[in-house]
Amino acid sequence: MKKNINCPCGTNFQIEYDEEVDLDINPGKDGSALDKIFNGTFMSFKCAFCGKNHKPEFRITIIWKSKNLKMNVLPELERGEFYRNKNHVDDIQTIISFPEMADRLSVINDNLEPVVIEALKSLLLAKAAENYPENDVNAWYYSKSLSFIEFHLDGIRLGEVAVMRIPNELYEKTLDDFLKRPKDDFFSSLRVRSYLSVQNVMRPDALK
Repeated sequence: MKKNINCPCGTNFQIEYDEEVDLDINPGKDGSALDKIFNGTFMSFKCAFCGKNHKPEFRITIIWKSKNLKMNVLPELERGEFYRNKNHVDDIQTIISFPEMADRLSVINDNLEPVVIEALKSLLLAKAAENYPENDVNAWYYSKSLSFIEFHLDGIRLGEVAVMRIPNELYEKTLDDFLKRPKDDFFSSLRVRSYLSVQNVMRPDALK
């Protein structure tokens, strides 16, 4: 697919990208698509005139057969449209925005259950809302270790990231709860049609 990018310097240039990205394809000289997603260089285009780096979001489909995954990735700008189009039914998973895509792929790459990770984010954000009610806080999965799962929260203090570590025992307990009661209101609230995300809980009333 070809698209035009308008740079603030006044330059208009054309870029080309794949609408379908297979994460199992062997890496090229610049690394695999998954490597680029994780290091932040995926869908990155530089203006040849001024050197400004552009990272536009376009609709793409991610395929990861070795992880039994296929999902549509929508641009952040289409979030409201997704919620308002209540009668539309997607046949595969949906994710909204490239940051959420990177987050979800990292969770899957670490062999964790996405529903549980989103549930833990919900608990962290609920606590943040109590302590910082005026702030717009986001929670992101970062990594797992033998004893804890690490999340990063932005929006608490300008230019800073808060590190939160959840004991693995809490993850396992939440996973057990989900496996026993997958349709529980708490877990159901994290999903809107094909889209699983803590953002569903946090969306404004106008989009519910």
